[in-house]
Amino acid sequence: MSQSNPEAASSLSPSESGQLHLDTAISQDLAERYEGLIFDCDGTLTNSMPLHYLAWHETMTRHGIEFPETRFYAMGGMPSEKIIAVLSSEQGVTVDVDLATEEKEANFIARIPNVERLAHVTDIAERHLNRIAMSVASGGMRDIVADQLRTIGVADWFPVLVGSEDTELHKPEPDVFLCAAERMGVDPKRCLVFEDSPLGFEAAQKAGMDWVDVRINA
Repeated sequence: MSQSNPEAASSLSPSESGQLHLDTAISQDLAERYEGLIFDCDGTLTNSMPLHYLAWHETMTRHGIEFPETRFYAMGGMPSEKIIAVLSSEQGVTVDVDLATEEKEANFIARIPNVERLAHVTDIAERHLNRIAMSVASGGMRDIVADQLRTIGVADWFPVLVGSEDTELHKPEPDVFLCAAERMGVDPKRCLVFEDSPLGFEAAQKAGMDWVDVRINA
């Protein structure tokens, strides 16, 4: 790990909410301040969110459930089964949650070959490869996240992968990020989270971690 540089560390100072600006994360040596980097997958390392929405729209339409795209992005980071349970309850639609979840995930898996890197984020990870602990922490199923990482050629960058099966509570609760920090052996306060959703930002704050909003036009 790089030797601490007080001047460089000062340039990495986040806001009161813990947010570190994306431009800063892109341009600075994050090892000057942090010991662990935690990346979300969908919409952060990969451009999979539009593909997820296509899978969601097709599956929910089949079950008579409305799922507007704006609502989809607002629920980013929430496990599929929880999303289906919430939507079906709100709309008074009876649905087999497990079956609908399987249908949605199968629909998305068929689209994984079309997933690509979000280069401005994967470039950050590559620049810190073998210099700082790194992990992926996602609200998605572990195997599906791993398939995406293999598709974009970065699976071996992340020795730690935490999926929805690994914690009882999910974003906006901090458990997924705290689990990743524990498995990396890094103090949560020394971790920086890369996320694309409000639920993820909230989870990072609850974990006591600094965070980066990776959305270019946010």
